[in-house]
Amino acid sequence: MDALVALWDGAFGSSYAFWSATLVRATPLVLVGLAVALAFRAGVLNIGAEGQLIAGAIAATALAQWLGAMPRIVTVTAMALGGMMAGAAWAGIAATLRRRYGVLEVISSLMLNFIALALLSWVVRGPLQEPTGIYPQSSTIAASARWPFLLQGQRLHLGFALGLLLATVSRFWLARTASGFRVRVVGAGARAAASAGGVDVARTTFAVFLVSGACAGLAGASEVGGVTWALYEGISPGYGYTAIAVALLARLDPRWVVVSAVFFGALEAGAAAMQRDAGVPAVIAQVFVALTILGVLAGAHVRDRVRARRIVARPEAA
Repeated sequence: MDALVALWDGAFGSSYAFWSATLVRATPLVLVGLAVALAFRAGVLNIGAEGQLIAGAIAATALAQWLGAMPRIVTVTAMALGGMMAGAAWAGIAATLRRRYGVLEVISSLMLNFIALALLSWVVRGPLQEPTGIYPQSSTIAASARWPFLLQGQRLHLGFALGLLLATVSRFWLARTASGFRVRVVGAGARAAASAGGVDVARTTFAVFLVSGACAGLAGASEVGGVTWALYEGISPGYGYTAIAVALLARLDPRWVVVSAVFFGALEAGAAAMQRDAGVPAVIAQVFVALTILGVLAGAHVRDRVRARRIVARPEAA
């Protein structure tokens, strides 16, 4: 019981716990969850969101140091756009390998995660290392490069608002635009989309891959600009992999990605408090997450089978 109380208090027990712990942890999960959801909706198994996030963080840090004390609107905008471009470029490697050489994106994007980690290790010990050369991290970015907080006295920053905006735009794009319809059709059946619908599958999947990478890169920029204010190894505790669970739990719907990300953020914040206050290992929260995902997926499978049986029994129901 003490552990559950600590879990709740750490996630929702106070305004600071909710705004500055839960939602701050949920911010990168919203952005990377959208990256995974959009890719999966098009049948693109982008497992490389972790590497794309790291690429975005590196680019944002480099831009913040290069721009120095420029006005905040200039620096923050440059960091966001630079992070998105870097994430898209990193995803573009796997997208090009898939389009031109037929390399499975599951393999290429996953391998690129490890290359991104090696690149991060190099830059924080080389071109972006702090001036003393003692610590494997960058210098703290200038105050003008730090992303503004949304609420006074809280740590919730601009990245969360951008995540909500992207979720809204993504939902509208998928549901109300021709290009979004093509994405959904390709995800439902690439061969049918090409033969019956005349959709350029290769072009559609390539574009979605880049958009997915841009969302993940923005997550990396938001972590540097809104949370850490510096680049270092381990800047991502596996957000790119957790985002896969976030997207699946949301059933690839951008609206529910936000809810799913907040749920995961609450578990992370509560798990830290649970370990600190009740002495219960934080990994227990991961077990709960796994059981929740399995339950949701199993429930969806059972529901689909029941619906299929009803259609067979009553053809007019179709």
